[in-house]
Amino acid sequence: MAIYWFIFCLFLIFVEITTVNLVSIWFAIGALLAMITALFTDSLLIQVVVFAVISMIALLATKPIVKKMKKSDVIPTNYDRVLGQKAEVVKQITESNYGEVKVLGSIWTAIADCTLEVGEKAIVERVDGVKLVVKKEEEK
Repeated sequence: MAIYWFIFCLFLIFVEITTVNLVSIWFAIGALLAMITALFTDSLLIQVVVFAVISMIALLATKPIVKKMKKSDVIPTNYDRVLGQKAEVVKQITESNYGEVKVLGSIWTAIADCTLEVGEKAIVERVDGVKLVVKKEEEK
């Protein structure tokens, strides 16, 4: 039975290597220890229990560490940088037509739920696809 646990462990390691996120490493550890257990006992029940318990312990023990390691400094992109920024309307925006705004030196297509004239100031609320959703600056 140990050979089956070994093959299962290799399969789980292969899955782990081919995926971007951690998805099966804990189960590979459980399968490895179940394989070692299979060398000492023929009881499938004991092997399965060892696999399940070790997998859960490995998951619970490493999840906080992995979560902390995954939290890396987010490098702002243009998307992140424009949120909450002041924008200057460079092409009129109406409720039914897109306009354009200048934010941080870049021109963006923009929409709003009111009419904004050229030269007015607006605040970027969010990004909808490739368009900015803006509101008049006074509406803070």
